[in-house]
Amino acid sequence: MGIWKRAFYDPVVFAREFLNIKPHPAQAKWLRNSIGRENLLCTGNRWGKSTVQAIKLLHRCFFKLRNPKWDNIRGYNAVNVSITQDQASIVFNKAVSLLNGKPRIQPFIKEIRKTPFPSIIFKNGAILQARSSQNKGEYLLGNDFDYINFDEAAFEPNSSHIVDSVLAMRLADREGTIDYCSTPNGKNWFYDKYIKLLESSEAYVQIGDSRENPNISADYINRKFKELPQSGRSQNIKGIFADTEETIIPFADLENALERSLPFPESPKPGRLYVHGWDLARKRTYTVGATIDITGDPIRLVAMERFQRGWLEAYAAIRERYRLYGGRVIIDSTGLGDVVLAELEDIGAEGFNFGVGGGKAKAELLANLQRFFVMQKIIIPDIKLPDSNGKEWSFKRELSELKWEDNNKCDGAMALALALWGARVDGSIPPPLSSRIGTMRF
Repeated sequence: MGIWKRAFYDPVVFAREFLNIKPHPAQAKWLRNSIGRENLLCTGNRWGKSTVQAIKLLHRCFFKLRNPKWDNIRGYNAVNVSITQDQASIVFNKAVSLLNGKPRIQPFIKEIRKTPFPSIIFKNGAILQARSSQNKGEYLLGNDFDYINFDEAAFEPNSSHIVDSVLAMRLADREGTIDYCSTPNGKNWFYDKYIKLLESSEAYVQIGDSRENPNISADYINRKFKELPQSGRSQNIKGIFADTEETIIPFADLENALERSLPFPESPKPGRLYVHGWDLARKRTYTVGATIDITGDPIRLVAMERFQRGWLEAYAAIRERYRLYGGRVIIDSTGLGDVVLAELEDIGAEGFNFGVGGGKAKAELLANLQRFFVMQKIIIPDIKLPDSNGKEWSFKRELSELKWEDNNKCDGAMALALALWGARVDGSIPPPLSSRIGTMRF
């Protein structure tokens, strides 16, 4: 097999023979395996994401790689997208540097432009661009692409909208391919995409440790590994998603509690014992009601609803849930006190005031929530509900981002915490040793 044919089928050969660069083994693994419709690369810093994606972009443009049924479409468009134009240009500039002085590929480059967008124009009609995802991807609208690399996707605050409403549609005409590449940034949209693609037969996912790159100083990386906190080691060097000190529910315990096959909502059953927790809306927040079945071990979350309505409609929803399931009803009575409890006196509603004890009551409520997850005493379905802004609300994501402080918008988590407060058995559920409330340990 000739060198050109080998390079067509193997991007590692292309890198070595056409660009005079030898990818390290982990980069070679990515280049050869990331051939799904969606691919995700999550690595520590200095692993070599920019270099490997520059290689992949050039390889795909040089050979115009796509399903042959679309070869009747003139040209070939590939783009490197990132949160700012400067960030998008990092991979683009790496691609330009790889072309310089390479006699096997440079004659096939027609032109390199800097405006209006950085572009490499190939003589075969392929174009490689660098574009920003700013302003919710407006600079990408009106274009069609065969291949998109979304660089540092974990740091784009509007990633979900940009991918679903902009990038996915730019690929539709040609059944194009998209890569998501980033250093992790907590458990945000990029983490959700990682979990989703792990379960897909049409996707490829790879984690990269910075220490896999033999071209950087091992002594320096090992020194930084010792200096960084655990979460910093995990994300910046190991390239894995890490819980931060501020989050309440450890990632592994949340994953263990998640049961995707659970029916939702689960119809009430005779002889079962239920507890309902209701977190009431405050201005821009939501009213959320969570119902748990406490009959067995572990406890199960069986119903949840989330809405923004007036007080009368909220009271009606609370009464209707009680009518269906029966059981105890525990309501966030912070700031409302006797008004709410008097209104719902007919169903025996109990109040819980978050502000009692200068916030200590709320901290204890969250600690009790944590106990159930850490001790594997609760299972929950993977609940996703429509949001008022047209997006999708994920209960798993809210729980993964729940913190001891700055949690006023975590209505679903608070509703579950209120329900679990009613399920606690005082003195029989010892707290885990590593638990913390603010700066207190117990």
